[in-house]
Amino acid sequence: MTAGPTPAALIDHVRRANNWNPADFAPFLVDGTIVGRIRRDRIARLRRFADIFVVSQDEVSLAAALDDFAARSAAMGAVLRTLREEGELPGWRDEAYPVKPAWHDRPCMQIERAACPWFGIRAWGVHLNGFVRRGDGLHMWIATRARDRPAYPGELDNMVAGGQPIELDLAVNLVKECGEEAGIPADIARRASAVGMISYRHQGPEGLKPDQQFCYDLELPAAFTPHNGDGEVESFSLLPIDEVMRIVRETYAFKFNCALVVIDFLIRHGLIDGDSERDYAALCCGLRAQDGP
Repeated sequence: MTAGPTPAALIDHVRRANNWNPADFAPFLVDGTIVGRIRRDRIARLRRFADIFVVSQDEVSLAAALDDFAARSAAMGAVLRTLREEGELPGWRDEAYPVKPAWHDRPCMQIERAACPWFGIRAWGVHLNGFVRRGDGLHMWIATRARDRPAYPGELDNMVAGGQPIELDLAVNLVKECGEEAGIPADIARRASAVGMISYRHQGPEGLKPDQQFCYDLELPAAFTPHNGDGEVESFSLLPIDEVMRIVRETYAFKFNCALVVIDFLIRHGLIDGDSERDYAALCCGLRAQDGP
């Protein structure tokens, strides 16, 4: 659970997720297109890779000679292995992510997942709200992240959440993550409804995360109990939706982007509205305010 001050209002979760300072970053370009943002205090570390990067005070570009997917991916892979050996990329996963400004763009290359924030490259993921309707009202399954995780240990999470690798379609990845993270059978996972997307630009020690998360709702049978299979989750709790709302309103117990997914669920299910929530318009806009990388 995150220590420190508590939110004064739900909009504080949006502000917390969108905490980046543009002045701290320089654009990272491939073939003239911005695909990332690199912390200015890291730029000097790239000058030694003179055959891979063109480095100036204001931007970093991939060398023009690297002009196709394979060449760019191989060159970046060599850089990333060096940075990893120097302790720059904790949480290495051997998982390739696409590099592209927007979801439907063609990737210009692929890189290791752990390197995306270092270069400020947008990553995508799938987040699923698992819920149950009972006689006493709506309940939501909430995961607690394992305490040995390198990222956000012990924080609350959506029932299912995972990154989007380059080789998988969204629907395939969602079914995979449902099975690995919560033991949800494929035939049930395929009933999930795509309900939109959240986006943010979050600045942290690892760099910049200008990410977008595809959101899904899945109503589960009352008798179903999730179980984790990949070590990401310590436990699951089925909580009344009023308790979920209280946690989000009063604490920063949720991983920062998972709080946004929950708030989006509360809005879409009419549990937060324009009459009851002073910041309703700001919440609705702020959940999807960040577009370009």
